[in-house]
Amino acid sequence: MTDTISEITDTILTLADNGLPLHERVAQAVETAIASGRYRAGERLPTHRQLAQQLSVSIGSVTRAIDALSSRGVVRGETGRGTFVLAQAGGEADDGIVDLSTNAPPPVIAPHRMTEASELANRNALALANGGYIDLSGTDRQRGVVAGWLTATRTPLRTDEILLCNGAQQGLHLAFAALRERSTIILTESATFPGAIAAAANLGMTMIPVTHDGEGMEPAALDAALANTGAKTLYLTPVAQNPLGFETGPERRRAIAALVERHDAMIVEDDIYGFYAAKGTLTFRQRMPERVVYISSLSKSLTPLIRLGVIAPPARLMGTIRKRMRAEGWGLPPYVAELGAAMIETGLADEAVVALRAEALARLELTRSILGIGAVPMPGGTPHLFLPMAPIKAEQFARRASEAGVRLTPPSAGQVGEAPVAGLRICIMAPRSRATLERALRILAGIFGSEEEVAV
Repeated sequence: MTDTISEITDTILTLADNGLPLHERVAQAVETAIASGRYRAGERLPTHRQLAQQLSVSIGSVTRAIDALSSRGVVRGETGRGTFVLAQAGGEADDGIVDLSTNAPPPVIAPHRMTEASELANRNALALANGGYIDLSGTDRQRGVVAGWLTATRTPLRTDEILLCNGAQQGLHLAFAALRERSTIILTESATFPGAIAAAANLGMTMIPVTHDGEGMEPAALDAALANTGAKTLYLTPVAQNPLGFETGPERRRAIAALVERHDAMIVEDDIYGFYAAKGTLTFRQRMPERVVYISSLSKSLTPLIRLGVIAPPARLMGTIRKRMRAEGWGLPPYVAELGAAMIETGLADEAVVALRAEALARLELTRSILGIGAVPMPGGTPHLFLPMAPIKAEQFARRASEAGVRLTPPSAGQVGEAPVAGLRICIMAPRSRATLERALRILAGIFGSEEEVAV
């Protein structure tokens, strides 16, 4: 690290007028200056007061912005010395590859806020009876905190209606297992979450694709599939469907719910991206609680460091799922449950959701600009985008991107049925910084702009 202080007159920072919270616009201005080389690796930034004066904002807004950049691995504060630009931008593997294949949110938690939540979790965890060994699905207090937060942010849930588990992945496995006796067939879209595909395969269940459009399964196609296959389970991700990226609106949800009722079927509702919802729709869980196994998690709305999953089954399935949870692993580690609850109790979870929504919108706008993308299914912000293209071109594009230093998910990873996936997913929230995302996007734009002969 150098001790050179960047003179405020040397670097002119400006705030973008993009609708983001003020501290996020401050962070964006500083990060843009770093990406452009105005602030170099190892260089000390101006003081908070200098930045506040230049941008005409409060010192508090600058402090929040620097905390956000610190959590993303862009800068690091040193007590008594100042804030320094880190030498390596985050979001890259040791081999220099930028990973746009992992649907993980960037870090938005400031270290001091994590410390506050950890201290509260420490006190509560040490007071647990039997070290928390008895409550395999979370204590009443832990479940009450999580249920209260989901009620306030997504869908009404009572303490006795949810179980805490090891992430949404275990929640999906538990849900599919509980519904397996009714039918071993699961209906979903032609491309879906690879983790759900793996869970179904592990249980000896078969996923069958249903024709879909920009809002999800087409009602006529779903009606025919339910009648012709004997399926009794649907797997749906109504918000930011993975990998197709659409959001299911209220009219389509009503149509799907009516068909589920008519055919005496059930829905496994994966609401892990629910906090990105923009259409103001009721969850399937809220519409028909006795026909929905609701799944959520803190991994996408807070941090993957806390793999706290939530499963809310109909009352008649609660006992079956609890027994299987005990057999599989005795439930979520008690300390993880306490830390997740503490993040909610301290307000950190709410802060993270606001920050991630703002970051998703900013990254979406950046992606659309660089790649020249027009309309998108979720223009208010999304963790991933689906780029439609011919299947053979998608496979070719993924290979060329990897050779150029950008890792993408192979289209076949989410394939359901025999038809190959006609497009690619890019996880725009995966890199720690926007600067790294921008570099990866420009590489992808270069590939789009070139042609390569394909032998068929």
